[in-house]
Amino acid sequence: MITFAICDDEPLMVRELTDRLAAYMSEQAMTDYSVSSFSTGRTLLDGGSFDVVFLDIQMEPPDGMETARLLRQRGDHTLLIFVTVLKECVFDSFQVEAFDYLLKPLDSPCFCQTMDRVIRALERRMAEDIVIQRGTGCEVVLLSDIVYCEVLSRKIYLHKHDGTVSDYYGKLENLERRVDGRFFKCHRSYLVNLDYVRGCRDGQVLLPQGECIPVSRLRERELTQALLRYMKEREI
Repeated sequence: MITFAICDDEPLMVRELTDRLAAYMSEQAMTDYSVSSFSTGRTLLDGGSFDVVFLDIQMEPPDGMETARLLRQRGDHTLLIFVTVLKECVFDSFQVEAFDYLLKPLDSPCFCQTMDRVIRALERRMAEDIVIQRGTGCEVVLLSDIVYCEVLSRKIYLHKHDGTVSDYYGKLENLERRVDGRFFKCHRSYLVNLDYVRGCRDGQVLLPQGECIPVSRLRERELTQALLRYMKEREI
């Protein structure tokens, strides 16, 4: 799901952006998204993390630029799009790694061009890393760093090659849709990164440094085939 946030103290602009997003996503046949709206920078900061934030600059303190700085200071990698009447702040937006800068009143072609770029950027990002959320904070985890993923109760544990583990609440089937072809579901509770597989024996997937995770009996042959196929693809 793509999560959008709109932060603007003008209700009419919030409505316009919401309608434009709905029209664009409908035209792209994309229904898996949500839109949250905030009237102040403080409520946005308290509202969690989002994939994309449309942010006004002229607001009660903290204004949009300060809100953006606070987001970046806490490690938030959201795509920031300023929507403002202030042309003169465009250079300041570079300091907070803004993704784009739209001027009010909104121009339809410009908005659609920005959204085209947003979707491409999110697709690239999803192919390279995942963002996990904990409360009001978040962590970016590179897919290449994950050795295997394990689900226990309602939590997913990402076991990384440096020996650290990141965890968050989620479902394994949702994680499956976010990762790429290097990951194989070897068991109902495990996804393994084929880059780290060293073999398969006696119902166990062999990993670096002697680690093992289970592979279901019905999936052992599929794992071998997936590993061979993946190795051939890497050689092309």
